[in-house]
Amino acid sequence: MTLQPAIAAPPILIKFSHVVDENTPKGLAALEFKRLAEERTRGRVKVQVYPNSSLYKDREELEALQLGAVQMLAPSLAKFGQLGLRDFEVFDLPYIFPNRQVLKTVTQGAIGRELLSQLEDRGILGLAYWDNGFKVMSSNSPIRLPEDLKGKRMRIQPSRVLEAQMEALGATPLPLAFSDVYTALETGLVDGTENPPSNLYSKNMHEVQKYVAVTNHGYLGYAVIVNRKFWNSLPADLRLTLERCIVDATRKNDDEAEKLNAMALVKVKQFKNTQVHTLSAVELELWRKAFEPVHRRMESRISKDLINSIRKAAATQAAASAAMELR
Repeated sequence: MTLQPAIAAPPILIKFSHVVDENTPKGLAALEFKRLAEERTRGRVKVQVYPNSSLYKDREELEALQLGAVQMLAPSLAKFGQLGLRDFEVFDLPYIFPNRQVLKTVTQGAIGRELLSQLEDRGILGLAYWDNGFKVMSSNSPIRLPEDLKGKRMRIQPSRVLEAQMEALGATPLPLAFSDVYTALETGLVDGTENPPSNLYSKNMHEVQKYVAVTNHGYLGYAVIVNRKFWNSLPADLRLTLERCIVDATRKNDDEAEKLNAMALVKVKQFKNTQVHTLSAVELELWRKAFEPVHRRMESRISKDLINSIRKAAATQAAASAAMELR
């Protein structure tokens, strides 16, 4: 009797959809995850990455994940408000994170883990946070002070906090999919927007925006998430390998976030038609004061304990930094 050759099992397919360009922190990290996963599982897993909303747009992707039409996403944290998880909107509060150190204390500690655990009731597992840094404001009229955006139509992600933020400036917030922003700016549907520099530059928004103010007023980060049923169905050894791939891809993302945002801002400054203004200390304080009403409005929407825990983390980090300076 002749033995039939064993037929290799087909690879497990992971569709990874996201809405930004490949040459962004998230885009590069997604490709790094694909490379590591396919290499370390020796072909048992195949990852297909769909950038630039080529598979699903902002409003569609979470539902697609829950239905199992896609296995992995890295949506911005603001989007979880759509699922009724309002505490994630704390990341949208202007100036809630005074620096990256406080941010990392939150996302890499107990606060971040507790927030990700809230996703499980929605059929989602949160694996990691991916950073994309702090946002700048852009417009076709000069921006130095908060009142300079009064009356402007400003594109935002769907978020009640971001709506309140623009309203605090006297601007009109217009939620739009990220893939539609360039055209909206080009046609004048919106007057301006807010983005980390890497998103602004990679989508060529500076070509249709004459002014940029480095306000660093808000944070943009992502959660790497998977369909819970799919993830739990994976063999335990594969799941462990993929979790380690996520750890390494997260390191890649966070390293690229700082480099790409700094590089993008330099390139925007070099673009002859766009003026970039860095706030003075006095101007920065005016922006902070302009956004204080947003925090008060959102206290009935976002857990006060959560907000206070982040403020406590900021105070602790500031005290530690001050002590180091005195040594």
